[in-house]
Amino acid sequence: MLRKLTISALAAAALLAGGLTAAPALANEGNVEDVAFSFEGPFGTFDRNQLQRGLQIYTEVCSACHGLKYVPLRALGEEGGPALPEDQVRAYAAALTVVDKETGEERAAIPADHFPANTSAGAPDLSLMAKARKGFSGPYGLGITQLFKGIGGPEYIVAVLNGYSGEEKESAGSTFYENHAFPGGWIRMPPPLTDGQVTFADGAPNDVKHMSEDVAAFLTWAAEPKLTARHDVGFRAVIFLGLLTVLLYLTNKRLWSGIKGRKSV
Repeated sequence: MLRKLTISALAAAALLAGGLTAAPALANEGNVEDVAFSFEGPFGTFDRNQLQRGLQIYTEVCSACHGLKYVPLRALGEEGGPALPEDQVRAYAAALTVVDKETGEERAAIPADHFPANTSAGAPDLSLMAKARKGFSGPYGLGITQLFKGIGGPEYIVAVLNGYSGEEKESAGSTFYENHAFPGGWIRMPPPLTDGQVTFADGAPNDVKHMSEDVAAFLTWAAEPKLTARHDVGFRAVIFLGLLTVLLYLTNKRLWSGIKGRKSV
C-alpha cells in the first residue's frame, strides 16, 4: 500500500511539473504577465471607481461589437460592484434598447432587464469572458498558472488588449492583426483601444495599459458579480469551522478525560 501511495505521489508531482512546463506552449502565455488586481486573493474586493471606468469603456468602445446578455442591469447599483446611484442605473438602462419577451417589440430597457445581446459583428458575448479564459492558464484547463503565478482570465484580457504589434495580413478574405498574447499570434479583432480614447471624470490615466486593466476588472465583475459576497461568506465559514473544531476538540477531551486518565491496575 505504501509503495502504491509513493508511486502515485511521484506521478502527480511529475504531472504538475510537466504542466508548468507545458502551459506556455499550450496557451502562448509567455506574453501574459501578472497584474495586481484588487479583487484577487481570499480577501480581495472590487475597486468601485475602476469598475465604473470599465463600464464606461465597455459602453463607449466594446458594446459596439460585444454584448453582456447574462448581466442584469440592476447589478450596476449593487454593493460590491460599480454601485451606481439608483437614478443613474435607471438612466443607463433607458438609453439601451431591448426586445420585449411578451410583445416581441423593441422598447427602452429597465433595471430589471439584462444588458442587450449584440450579434451584429459576430463577436463573442463578454459576460463570461474572464471566467472562460481562466482555462488558458495551464494544461487541460487546470488553472495551474493562476494558482502559482496569479495569472488568470483578467490578465489574459489585459495581455490581448496590449498585445498588438501593428502588423496586419489578409487571409481568406479577412484581415488579421498580429497579437503576441493571442493563441496563434493573429486575431481578427482590430486594436479596440488607443491612448486618450476615453476621458474619465475622475481624471484617471486613459492610456491603453490602464484602460485595459479597467475593462478587464469590469469584465471579471460581469462574470462574477457576487465575488465580494462569496469572499465574505467563505471567510465567515472558515472562522465558524475553526471555532467548531476547537469546541469539538475540547468536548472530546472532556468526555474521554475520565477514561484516558484512569490508571490500569
